[in-house]
Amino acid sequence: MDSDLDLGIEKPEGSKKKLIIIIALAALLLSAVGGGVAWFLLSDSKPGSEQTEGGVEDKEKVVDNDDNPALYHPLEPVFVVNLPPGGRHNMMQVGVHLMTREPDLVEFLEYNNPLIRDHLLTLFSNQKDTALQDRKGKEKLQAKMKKVLNKIVADQGGTGEIEGVYFTSFVMQ
Repeated sequence: MDSDLDLGIEKPEGSKKKLIIIIALAALLLSAVGGGVAWFLLSDSKPGSEQTEGGVEDKEKVVDNDDNPALYHPLEPVFVVNLPPGGRHNMMQVGVHLMTREPDLVEFLEYNNPLIRDHLLTLFSNQKDTALQDRKGKEKLQAKMKKVLNKIVADQGGTGEIEGVYFTSFVMQ
C-alpha cells in the first residue's frame, strides 16, 4: 500500500497551532491556580491572626472541644462474656469503639486498658439477654458504659471525657 495515498480528507492548516495555544493556556491557568493554592497554604498570615511588628501573633481564643476532630479508640480485642443463666442466650460478643476529642484521653485509655476492660466485662456479664434484644436496650447499655468510663477517667486523674460509645459488632448466642 502506498502511504502517500490521498483519501480525500482535508487537514486544516491552523489546527496544530490552535491545539498548541489551547495547551499553553491550560498549562498557564493550572500553574496560576496551583500557585494561588500554594500561597494560601504556605502563607504566614492565617484567618484569626493579626500582624504585629515582630511577625504574626495568633489572637487568644477559647478552644471549644467541639472544634477538635473526633478521635475513635477501639477497645481490642472484642469482649466475650457469659450472660446470666436463665436466658435464651448464653454468651455475648461485643466490639466497642470510644469517641473523644482529647488526644491525651486516648493515651489514658490505652494505658488503663486492663482497668477499663475489667469494669466493662463486669457490666456486660450482668446484662439480661432479653434487655439487649432491641435498640433501646443497647442504647441503655451504651449510656451505662459511658457513665462507667467517665467515672474511671475522673477517678484515675484523666482529662477529657468519653463522648460516644459505639458497638462495632454485637452478637449473642
